Amino acid sequence: MKEMAALSEVYERLRGEIVDGTFDAGANLVELALAERYGTSRTPIREALRRLQQDGLVERGDRGMRVRSRSPEEILEIYEVRIALEATAALAAATRHSDFDLIRIHKAQSAMDAVSQEDPAAMASANRAVHEAIWTASHNGTVVDLLTRLNNHLTRYPATTLEIPGRWAEALAEHHELIQAIESRDADRAGALARTHMTKARDLRLQLYREA
Repeated sequence: MKEMAALSEVYERLRGEIVDGTFDAGANLVELALAERYGTSRTPIREALRRLQQDGLVERGDRGMRVRSRSPEEILEIYEVRIALEATAALAAATRHSDFDLIRIHKAQSAMDAVSQEDPAAMASANRAVHEAIWTASHNGTVVDLLTRLNNHLTRYPATTLEIPGRWAEALAEHHELIQAIESRDADRAGALARTHMTKARDLRLQLYREA
């Protein structure tokens, strides 16, 4: 139990420091140095690095594990898959949703509607909650798992596209339109709206990358 607790703590701390930029993209992650940093043995460090590699946050380099690099090519690859999966999830949600699924989706969207635009982290979290509620309503575990993994990849790009002027209001409107299509069981429209929504997100993500 102690070993599992140590692994979980090391994993969460290391993941947090990769996401918040404490470890820059391309930084080498030396097991011994990390063990000293977190006050633990190398075993939980090694296992945490293995899990983070599965999450897509680290990769194997010439001198061991390192923080995975960022690139516009990777953004395009991630969104190429995510656009298709988000459309699939929305289409399936329109077809298979239950009354409880709709309650959960509307609750998540109401929470997003109430978020202050002065809190980017809360904006991103509320937006993610709406998408996750739609994924759940698809009743397709494989799609949910794949979208969750893709979201892990995007955590290495911490800036949110929702901060771009005008995007927040636009995203809210797009969500409401998408939810209406899901609620009315208009599967084709739901899939098309989700595809358009995520295509805009991809283009804005590339814009943020260029500006950074």
